[in-house]
Amino acid sequence: MLERRANLKGRAATASVPRISLGGLRLAVLDIEQTANFMIEMVFPQRRLDRPLYLTSANGEVLARCSTEPMTDRLFRAADLINADGQPLVTVSRFRSSTPLPERVATTDLFHTVARKAAAAGLTFYMFGADEAENAAAVANVRKMYPDLKIVGNSHGYLKGDALRSKVDEINALAPDYLWVALGVPYEQAFVEEFTPRLCNVGVIKTSGGLFNFLSGSRARAPRWMQNMGLEWAWRIWLEPRRLFWRYLTTNPRALYLLFNKSRTPGN
Repeated sequence: MLERRANLKGRAATASVPRISLGGLRLAVLDIEQTANFMIEMVFPQRRLDRPLYLTSANGEVLARCSTEPMTDRLFRAADLINADGQPLVTVSRFRSSTPLPERVATTDLFHTVARKAAAAGLTFYMFGADEAENAAAVANVRKMYPDLKIVGNSHGYLKGDALRSKVDEINALAPDYLWVALGVPYEQAFVEEFTPRLCNVGVIKTSGGLFNFLSGSRARAPRWMQNMGLEWAWRIWLEPRRLFWRYLTTNPRALYLLFNKSRTPGN
């Protein structure tokens, strides 16, 4: 996919969305409700593109990785819309921009807002990613929470080669309005880049990180006070110290530097 500034159709579709440059990436100045409304509007025939609209999210780790990993940076810059999924980004924007981010748009919260609206509008979901058990548990819980929501299919994300290409073609044939891809950074972004040409019947692709782990119930979210203070990373380290301690030790300082030195006032 082309970088957004070179993607004329993507630019036209998202031209009404205000943005600010924060930490080196251009982020949508939208709250959760506005983001969900935008996602709902974009799947109706008069607004659809000839390819899926590609939405992703950025936090401090993403900012740090984009600054040191050219491939990750390129994949994020191809997104039609990037939400701020990190409270520190929201806090710093209040000091660095005249149009600060209104709130953190965590995919874990956004999913539920979109699910409620999609159920009411008769729109459809496909849930792709995580391992087989996590995916199945997540889908089962979503069906219980939103019995009127149409989930037209689901699959774990551990597919490769012909099996993956066949699954992508199956998803396209099902033509879901929303494809939630939960493979982790940068694999889910790479999935979008590779398979967007084969998913022309999909309305919106939203990359989702660890969303299915929360939906399945295998992972607990941080207490609300920690989320509001931008300390969810500390909660995650406490839960998974071996996997996450070094990651955050290296990415958090870089992210703070980028937020205060690679941010500027808005403009399209």
